[in-house]
Amino acid sequence: MNYAKQNACLHAGFCASVPQPPTITHQSPKDYIIDPRENIIIHCEAKGKPHPSFSWTRNGIHFDVEKDSKVILKPNSGTLVIDISGEKAEAYEGVYQCIARNEHGSALSNNIVIRQSRSPLWSKEKIEPITVQRGMSLVLQCRPPAGLPPPIIFWMDNNFQRLPQNSRVSQALNGDLYFSNVLMDDNRNDYICYARFPHTQTIQQKQPITVNVLDSNPSGERAPTFMQPPGMHSTSMVLKGDALQLECIADGLPTPDISWSKVNGDLPSGRFSFHSFQKTLKITEVTEADGGDYRCLAKNRLGSNHHIITVVVRAAPFWISAPQNLILAPKESGMLTCRADGNPKPTVTWSVNGIPIENSHKDPSRKIENGNIILSDVQTGSSAVYQCNASNEYGYLLGNAFVSILAEPPRVLTPPNHVYSVITNSRALLDCASFGSPLPKITWFKDGQSIVDGDLYIIHKNNTLEINVARPVNSGKYTCIASNSLGNKENHIYLEVKEPTRILRQLGYKVVQRNSMAVFECKVKHDPTLFPSMIWLKDNMELPDDSRFEVGSDSLTIHDVGEDDEGNYTCIRNTTLDQDSASAMLTVVEQPDPPTDLELTDQREHSVQLTWTPGDENNSPIQLFLIQYEDSLHEPGVWVNMTEVSGTSTTAHLELSPYVYYSFRVLALNEVGLSEPSAPSRQYRTNPAQPEVSPSEVEVIGTSPDSMTITWRLTGLESNGPGLQYKVSWRQEDVDQQWTSLTLANVSLYVVTGTPTFTPYEVTVQAVNDYGPGPRPEVVLGYSGEDLPTVAPENVKVSVQNGTVAEVSWDAVPLSTVQGRLNGYKVSYWKMRSLHKQDPEPEKPQELIFHGNETEGLLFGLHPYSQYTLNIRAFNGKGDGPTSSNQIFETPEGVPGPPADLKVQNLNLDSLVVKWVPPVEYNGHLTGYLLKYQPSKSKLRHVLWDFVHSTRYKFYLNAKTIKGSGPTVTEEGVTIMDEAMTSKQVDIATQGWFIGLMCAIALLILVLLIVCFIKRNKGGKYPGKWFKLCYCNILPLPLVSTLYISDTEDHKPLKGSRTPSNGTVKKDDSDDSLVDYGEGGDGQFNEDGSFIGQYSGKKEKDTAEGNESSEAPSPVNAMNSFV
Repeated sequence: MNYAKQNACLHAGFCASVPQPPTITHQSPKDYIIDPRENIIIHCEAKGKPHPSFSWTRNGIHFDVEKDSKVILKPNSGTLVIDISGEKAEAYEGVYQCIARNEHGSALSNNIVIRQSRSPLWSKEKIEPITVQRGMSLVLQCRPPAGLPPPIIFWMDNNFQRLPQNSRVSQALNGDLYFSNVLMDDNRNDYICYARFPHTQTIQQKQPITVNVLDSNPSGERAPTFMQPPGMHSTSMVLKGDALQLECIADGLPTPDISWSKVNGDLPSGRFSFHSFQKTLKITEVTEADGGDYRCLAKNRLGSNHHIITVVVRAAPFWISAPQNLILAPKESGMLTCRADGNPKPTVTWSVNGIPIENSHKDPSRKIENGNIILSDVQTGSSAVYQCNASNEYGYLLGNAFVSILAEPPRVLTPPNHVYSVITNSRALLDCASFGSPLPKITWFKDGQSIVDGDLYIIHKNNTLEINVARPVNSGKYTCIASNSLGNKENHIYLEVKEPTRILRQLGYKVVQRNSMAVFECKVKHDPTLFPSMIWLKDNMELPDDSRFEVGSDSLTIHDVGEDDEGNYTCIRNTTLDQDSASAMLTVVEQPDPPTDLELTDQREHSVQLTWTPGDENNSPIQLFLIQYEDSLHEPGVWVNMTEVSGTSTTAHLELSPYVYYSFRVLALNEVGLSEPSAPSRQYRTNPAQPEVSPSEVEVIGTSPDSMTITWRLTGLESNGPGLQYKVSWRQEDVDQQWTSLTLANVSLYVVTGTPTFTPYEVTVQAVNDYGPGPRPEVVLGYSGEDLPTVAPENVKVSVQNGTVAEVSWDAVPLSTVQGRLNGYKVSYWKMRSLHKQDPEPEKPQELIFHGNETEGLLFGLHPYSQYTLNIRAFNGKGDGPTSSNQIFETPEGVPGPPADLKVQNLNLDSLVVKWVPPVEYNGHLTGYLLKYQPSKSKLRHVLWDFVHSTRYKFYLNAKTIKGSGPTVTEEGVTIMDEAMTSKQVDIATQGWFIGLMCAIALLILVLLIVCFIKRNKGGKYPGKWFKLCYCNILPLPLVSTLYISDTEDHKPLKGSRTPSNGTVKKDDSDDSLVDYGEGGDGQFNEDGSFIGQYSGKKEKDTAEGNESSEAPSPVNAMNSFV
C-alpha cells in the first residue's frame, strides 16, 4: 500500500512538490579504472525535496573538497571532477563514497574504488633459442607484465602477421603458445608475443623466440597426455552470472582430438560453446546448477586420456528483495525488508542516514525482526533514509530506502476528461493514478452506476480499471473518486470503442511473366473516425526506390516486373489504434534458360546419345525439351525439329540417317514458352550408304491427251550418299510389254509423251546413289491425259411438276465417247420470258451439276407462269462436251406476290381511303384482291370530357389468282373528328341534357350487349371479331387502286364504287363472297385476323337489289370492286 503511494508520486512527478528524503539517482561503478591522461570524474546525482546537499569520504575519512584546488564539485550535483594534469593519478586512488542529505535524511552511494590503469613495459630479457626434436611437444611462454586491466594476448611474426593456429598449435587462456607436436615447418626465429592494454590502447612486444626443430632423433607416435592442466584432476572456481572457461591442451602424436562432457549431467543447452579448436569449453551466465565435474577427453589412434575439472560456483551477494521507499501517514505502520543471497550467505546490516542502526538515536516506533525493520505508529518528523548492506567475501550490495511521513489530501494524477480510444474486442485500461497520505481509496462509476470488480470489469491493485473485451456498449463517461481521511477528489474519463481496421481481402498469390505488370489490392474497412495509412513492404523491408513501383490509394502496381521483384509483399494499414496486414508472394516466371553442356555419347553408325544440363526453369516447371538438328551438308543453316522428350529427362537416344553432317541443339519449353536454343553440339558425321527408302509421294498426272507427268519426292537426308539419281520406269497396264526406264538426277518430275488418251499406266521410281540402288519401289497406277467428251446427251425430257419445280431426264452418253473419267452432267436453264408480260431481256442461265452417272433430277426455284429453255452436256477432268439441243418448257400459274404498296388515308369523320399497288410478280392472271379489316388492339384515344372520339383500324390485303391468295400486306388507319365537331362537342359536353342523352345511350348499349350474348350462346355464327370484310371480282385494274370505306351504321355501298346500270353486282362462278366466309363452316379467321382454311366452295346467293337495298345479312359489310 505504501509502495503504491511512492509509485504514484514518481509516476506523475508530484514528488517535486512533496517533502521527500534524498534518493541516489546516478553513480559511478564500484570498480572504476581511470585513464591517467584524462581528468577523473566520479558521478553522484540525487534528488529530494528540498534538493539535497553533497559530501564525500575517501578511504572512510571525510574528503574536504574545498581544500583541494584540483577538485571541483559540480553545482547542484555531487559529481566530483579531479584535474590530474601535472599531478600523479596515484595520489587520488582510493575508496570514495558520496553522501546526499537534506532535512529529511541522508542517502549513501556505493563504495567507488578508483584505480589507475597500467600498461607496464616488458622486462628486458635475453631469450635463448629453443631446440626440440621433431614430434615432441612444446610450450612457448608469453608471461606479459601485470596490467590493469589485464592485457589481451596474441602471437605474430616479424611481418605483423598472426601465426596460424590449429588443433596442433593453439594459444592457451594464459597466453602461452602450445604445440601438441612440432613439425619441421615450425622451425623459425620470429615467434613474438604481443600484449594489448585496452584502456591505454598500447601494445607491448616480447622479444622474439627462436625455435630450432631437429630431425636427428624424432619422437615416435604416442598416446595423448595433458599439458594444461597437468595431471588427472583440477579445480576451477567461478562466480554466479560470470562466464566459465575450461581448458584442456594435450600432447600426442598424431595430434589428439579433444571432446567435452559433464559427469552425471548434460552441458547446459544454449549456453555452452567450444573455442580454440575444441580445447576450450565456455559456459555463459553460470548458475549453481553448472557446478560439478567436467571431463575432457583427448584421443588419437594410439589411445585416449581424460582429465576431470571440478567446477565450484560461488556467488557475490544478489538481491532477493531490495528495500523499497515508504510513504506513511502519521500513525500508520510499515515495514522495510532487505533480503539478499549469495555463496557464502551474505551478512546483512542496517544503517540510518549513514549511521549504523545500533549507533543511531533510539526510536520507539522502530524495531528489527528477522533482518526487517518494523515501523509502527509513526510520527511526523521521523522521516529518514535507511541503508541495507549485504556482503560476503566476493562483494557487497548497498540499498537506500527512505521513509517519508506525510499527511496529504487525495490528488488524482490522471489528466481530467482524458479520452481513451480502443478497438472493439480489445482490452481497455482506464487509469486513475492518485496520490495522498493516507493512501486514497479509489471508487469507479459509469454513468452514475458504481462499478464492482467482477467478470465485466477488473480493478487492479494500482486502481486501473480494465475492460477485458471492450464493445461499443462500453463507450461512455467513467468517473473515479479518490478518498482518504483528509478529503475526496474525482476525475472524469471517457472511453470510445471503435470499429477495427480490417483488410477486406487477402492479397493473393501472384504469378506473372517477366516484363508484365503485377497489381496487389489492399482495400480496407475501418472506423469512420480513424484514417488508416498504408505501408508496403517487400520481404519485411521498405520498397525499392524505383519508379516502377506505383503506390495507389489502396493498391500497389509493379510495372515491367523483373526477377529482382520476386518476394513476399506485405500491406500494412495503420491507424492510431490498430493495424491489419496481409501478405502475398510474387513469383516471376519467364521462358526457361537454354540448356547447356551438350555432349554426344554412345556413338554408333546410325544412332547417338545426346545429354545436356537444363537451364534455370525460372519458376515455371519445364514441360519438355525439343531437340533440333542441322544438316550442314545438305541444308546448312536450316534447323529441323527432330524429337521431343519430357521435361524431367536430360538425355535422348537419337536415330540417325547415313551421309548427314549433324549438329544438335536443345530448347526447353515451360508454360511461358520456348527458351532460346542451346549452343550447338559438336558436329557428328554419319557414313554414306545406299538409299534405304524409295522416293515418296509418287504421282501420275495426265497433263494433255498425249502425255503424262510423273512426280516424286526424296530429301537429301534420305539420299544416304553422294550421286543421288532416280530410275523412272513405266508401262501400260494389262499390256504385255517391257518397262521403259530412264535415270535422272537433280529433278523431281518427268513428262512422258506420245501416250494414248486416258490410258492406265504402271509407274515406279527408284532411288540410286554411288553406293548402290535403294529398295525395290512400289508400283503406282496412273492415267495419261484426258480429252473432251465427243457427244451430247440425247432424249432430253422435261416434266413440269408445278409453278416452281420441273423434272428433267436424259440418256447417258457412251463411256467410249467420254475420253476420260466421266465427272457428270451440267444442266443449263434460263427464263426466256413471263407469260403475263414481256420481260425486257432473258435471265442469265443457271447451271445445275449432276455428278457421276445420274441421268435425271429436279429443277427448283422456277418462276410460275414463265417460259424456260434448257440444255445438257457431259463433262470430265478436261472440260465440257458438246451441248444437247435446247428444250423449251412453260411453268403453270401460281399464287401472286404481295401487293407492292398499301396506304390508308382519312377522308372524314366516318370514312377511310385505302390505296394499293398491284404485285410486282403476278405469277398468272389476277382474279381479285381480298381486303380485311378490324379495330386494332391498340386504341388511339383522346379524352374530351371522358368521351373517346377516334378509333384505329388495321387492314389486311392479298392479291389472288386461280391458284389462291398471295402473301398479305398490312396497314393501319384512324378515323378522326374535324375541328368543328370537336369544338361542338366541347360546347355541349357540359350541358345537362347532353349528359342525360349519353346515359340513355349507355343503357341502350347495355341491352344490346345482353341480346348479343344470348344470341351467341344459342349458336350465333359471328364472333364480332371482324367488322367489315369484302371480296369482289377484279376486272383489269389501274396501277393504283382506291377503296373508300364507310364506318356508318346504315351499311350503304362504299362511296365511289362502280356498279352495273341495273344496280346489281354480278358475281362470277369462281368468286367467293366474304359474306360466305362469315357463314361458311370452313373459312375462319384466327385471333390475329389471318385467314384459316380453304374456300368452302361455291354457294347459291341472292342478287343484290341495288345500292339502297344491298345491305349484307350479317355484321360483315360487303365491299364492291372498282373497275
